Amino acid sequence: MASRADNLASNLSLANFSKATELKKRIWFTVGALIVFRFLSFVPLPGVNPLILQDLYAQTRGGILDIFNTFSGGSLERMSLIALGVMPYITASIVVQLAASLHPALMALKKEGESGRKKLNQYTRYGAVLLTVIQGWFVATGLEAYGAQSGLQAVVDPGYMFRVGAVISLVGGTMFLLWLGEQITSRGIGNGVSLIIMAGIVAQFPTFTSNLMGQYSSGSTSSFTIVAMILMIVGLIMIISFMERAQRRLLIQYPKRASQRGMMQADRSHLPLKLNTAGVIPPIFASSLLLLPLTISQFAGQSVSPDTTMGSIIVTMNQYLQHGQPLYMTLYALGIVFFTFFYTAVVFNPEETAENLKKNGGFIPGIRPGKNTASYLDYVLTRITVIGAIYLTLVCVAPEFLLAETGVALFFGGTSLLIVVNVTVDTITQIQSHLLAHQYGDLIKKAKLKGRLR
Repeated sequence: MASRADNLASNLSLANFSKATELKKRIWFTVGALIVFRFLSFVPLPGVNPLILQDLYAQTRGGILDIFNTFSGGSLERMSLIALGVMPYITASIVVQLAASLHPALMALKKEGESGRKKLNQYTRYGAVLLTVIQGWFVATGLEAYGAQSGLQAVVDPGYMFRVGAVISLVGGTMFLLWLGEQITSRGIGNGVSLIIMAGIVAQFPTFTSNLMGQYSSGSTSSFTIVAMILMIVGLIMIISFMERAQRRLLIQYPKRASQRGMMQADRSHLPLKLNTAGVIPPIFASSLLLLPLTISQFAGQSVSPDTTMGSIIVTMNQYLQHGQPLYMTLYALGIVFFTFFYTAVVFNPEETAENLKKNGGFIPGIRPGKNTASYLDYVLTRITVIGAIYLTLVCVAPEFLLAETGVALFFGGTSLLIVVNVTVDTITQIQSHLLAHQYGDLIKKAKLKGRLR
């Protein structure tokens, strides 16, 4: 029989949204913060020529810059103050998480609770600043080198003053985005950094639609291709929505305890194991590793003659590692599978989970506590990770296959689509939680009022 809370959640309606004043304030604050983020993406970096930057991005299209540009909402293409977006913070966060799972000192810090989590977050911010400085310096020197090689002056006044100014501006832009994300998390709705990334991805949708309609008008893209693209996007959204919420729930039994009436009662709970424990990390890692050699070869190819041995190697690499090529898709799929198992093993420790269950007196029915429980958890996790790896590979390789067959670049790539769907579901869940809390508050007020009347 469903509990009163379940009945209340099932009858949850957005009709009470107008009464939830605090929720409306949080939503308006989030919308305003995202508007500020979009305005900043059009503020150019001091000392650069935006017209020349369009040629620079066109020459390096297809490399890892495409991923950064998508996540930053086109800021990298325009070389704005927030050109690097929050990617340095994401990279630093992944590195700190991996280090906290492998390094003994950081592992002990992770177990300290709230104080340890704050220290790890501080290390993540320091790492983000360091990565932003390094990437900003390479961006500034790359702009100067591009102007010297092609004869187009991308930088108005090249030199150390421009490099230092560009680095300071980029660091300030990235740190402001992190502060803005924290404000959204605390005063708005949803995860701030995730919403900023999603806003950057969704902001590219009008440009993609305009380009697609232009290709359709010119006859280069057929109506069948557009319909097939829409159907594939809808199908992928449904698959992601289902698989991201799929869990393998393990029954946990606790010893019998005396109740108020003197009867012995055993407590039960469930240990949820997500089908996709690794999240969106495997596609990001796999695509970054594959696109990094391509991007380096594109920059290096400007100064190397194609008649030399090195030049022929660069040309061959660019041919076989292009989007849609069989070698690229094969390596991409293998990379996703590898990083799915690797990152799952890093973020979930069966021995630690089994030890925590043993300390709390919990056990899996039919499995002895301790080592046997750890082996069983590893057994179950390995098998559901196989399904998760197949799911991630399907979602990420399908757009690449469409690109190879039709030549139309799909706006919602696998990684982008995963981020958009996950963040949307998480935000809607938080909105429903606020509405549910508001309904509970009304019930409590009514109960107090009836008590007074009696």
